[in-house]
Amino acid sequence: MKAEKPVAKAPAKPRTLKPKAAKSTADVSDNPIPALIKTIVEIIDDAKGEEIVTLDLAGKTSLADAMIVASGRSDRHVGAIAERIIGTLRDMKQRTPRVEGMPVCDWVLIDTGDIIIHLFRPEVRGFYNIEKLWGVGRPLEGELPEPSEKPKRKPPVRRSAPDMA
Repeated sequence: MKAEKPVAKAPAKPRTLKPKAAKSTADVSDNPIPALIKTIVEIIDDAKGEEIVTLDLAGKTSLADAMIVASGRSDRHVGAIAERIIGTLRDMKQRTPRVEGMPVCDWVLIDTGDIIIHLFRPEVRGFYNIEKLWGVGRPLEGELPEPSEKPKRKPPVRRSAPDMA
């Protein structure tokens, strides 16, 4: 047997690192959130949820990227929709969501981290009006509202004392 001679390797070329292009926010292939939102909305729709509204919170708050608000016809219906969403998230191997309000089911909040889901009975939804609170026209987080003119005060009305004649 002959002893093998070590083969000399060619010197390695130095690698030059090219700056990576910034990822576009419009590229949803790397972002699983839109697909998860679509899945949750489909679950709510399949469970006969009503008045489904999706709010984009990206850039408005650091709490979440999206919020889904929907109604159920009764407290049992709201609880059933919530159970279906939680079960599907578990089946999808998502992290365990935090859930509030399940014992009463007037208002169930499911927090997945990136998406917050509010499920209401119609009367409770009308009372809290979450869509208006988080909807259009809300200033971005950290921004101060633009100063507006102070309303001019009306002079007080002077009332004379009744005649005691």
